[in-house]
Amino acid sequence: MKKFVSFAFALTVSTLSSLSMAQDVKGDANAGEKKIAMCIGCHGIVGYQASFPEVYKVPKISGQGEKYISTVLNAYKKGERKHPTMRGIADSLTDQDIADIAAYYANHGKVQGATLPDKATEPKGNVAALLTKGACVSCHGENFAKPIDPSYPKIAGQHPDYLYVALKSYKVEGAPTWGRGNGVMGGVAKQFSLAELKELANYMASQQGDLKTVPQSKFR
Repeated sequence: MKKFVSFAFALTVSTLSSLSMAQDVKGDANAGEKKIAMCIGCHGIVGYQASFPEVYKVPKISGQGEKYISTVLNAYKKGERKHPTMRGIADSLTDQDIADIAAYYANHGKVQGATLPDKATEPKGNVAALLTKGACVSCHGENFAKPIDPSYPKIAGQHPDYLYVALKSYKVEGAPTWGRGNGVMGGVAKQFSLAELKELANYMASQQGDLKTVPQSKFR
């Protein structure tokens, strides 16, 4: 019994140590530029649409938070987010690759001196009540472009159809190839009907943000 406890303790310490080391890896944007060949085929084409599990525009990732990008890629790698293509890509990346790619996209397409409004526009109709119910501002910020924690996403100005599919994915349970395991977002999304999630997605997408898709060629 003592040997088992010692082994379990050692395994836990080792796992926590590995996670800590992964989080401490410093990204290099210049190195990241050389590692994005598998990204630009979708995220470097304006208006590109995915077809699984339904048709929607792939997310804008240029200008997204560095820590959030790292968090997402690691979530696909660990199976916390389910998507066959993204899982395959994430599995091929080292911790350093993930950090470098995240650093690259966080700075990609940035416009020096550009500013965003401090607060989002006044919501219309039922949206104000939905935002309050979901406590969206408490994590994603007053303008939905400055989240309170860098591991949370910027969502202002993101594609509405992507936001809708993303929100729906937190309601999915038990599907082997689709869904997102996040206790907080799962609890939030499950409060709403699909029609309400679409209203929220359309509102978030209408806000001014610094996310963008920058056209890139595989043949640079």
